[in-house]
Amino acid sequence: MDMDQQSVRKTYKYQLMPTPEQERTLETVLWRCRELYNAGLEERKAAWETRRVCVSFAMQSAQLPAIKAVRPDYRDSSAQVLQDVLHRLDKAFAAFFRRVQNGEQPGCPRFRGTDRSHRFTYPQVGAHGGAVLDGGMLRPSKIGRIPVRLHRPLQGTPKTGTISREADGWYACISCAEVLAVSLPPTGQQTGIDVGLKVFLLTADGEVVENPRHHRTAQRRLAKAQRRMSRRTKGSQRRRKAVALLKRQHQQVQRQRRRLPLQDRALALLRQYDAVYLEDVRVANMVRTPPLPRASAMPAGWVGSVSHHP
Repeated sequence: MDMDQQSVRKTYKYQLMPTPEQERTLETVLWRCRELYNAGLEERKAAWETRRVCVSFAMQSAQLPAIKAVRPDYRDSSAQVLQDVLHRLDKAFAAFFRRVQNGEQPGCPRFRGTDRSHRFTYPQVGAHGGAVLDGGMLRPSKIGRIPVRLHRPLQGTPKTGTISREADGWYACISCAEVLAVSLPPTGQQTGIDVGLKVFLLTADGEVVENPRHHRTAQRRLAKAQRRMSRRTKGSQRRRKAVALLKRQHQQVQRQRRRLPLQDRALALLRQYDAVYLEDVRVANMVRTPPLPRASAMPAGWVGSVSHHP
């Protein structure tokens, strides 16, 4: 296949603008997904510890009709969403057993608290019982029509849709297949890059990209927000507001570190050079040393952002 006609899988992220009633419905769906995940995890652990029986996805998925009979409120959630929760639990156990067989640190699947459950997925987009993107509206099954900020057009064939809750609101991630990938025009240039701590990177041509150190510049604001949250009484409305403020502060730093220099510089290098050579570094080992993760603005995904597009 010609390079200009190659297709890739691409995810488009859009901000949702739900009404207060729809926000409560989305929160309820999250709560049910977390409850189902924890119940499925408890069943698998109990079955293995008492009877040495491995519970499969098919066994748990077949119990959903009986669960809806006992808990009628689960009928208000899409069956596809509930099945996807059990499917993710099954994948977590498959990864756990794979790590055990390979002699790695196993890391058994954990129960999900309220701070570890922020998203749910519709395995089908555009089909009955899934989510449908109709112009500027997203219609998740059994939730209703939610306005979407379509800041860029959707390309390819929508496959799955994930609705997530972040510090500043709700977002929809639409994964599309068969998105045409157009190759960049050749430049005939090559370079190598060296990632450091004092500077973000240094190219073979002598170009220096400074380290913006977003986390260090935001440390005072983060510490102030953390102290404010610590002073609030647990369970109070003021603590919930303080927690929301702290989350927004962390979200801002995360977005700054992801966009600059990760995305912007990677794209600039790809447009300027045909080949980019990287130093052989082990990012996983670097971030184990306490001072390095804050000293460096290099996220673990930086190496992949460049090396996947030589």
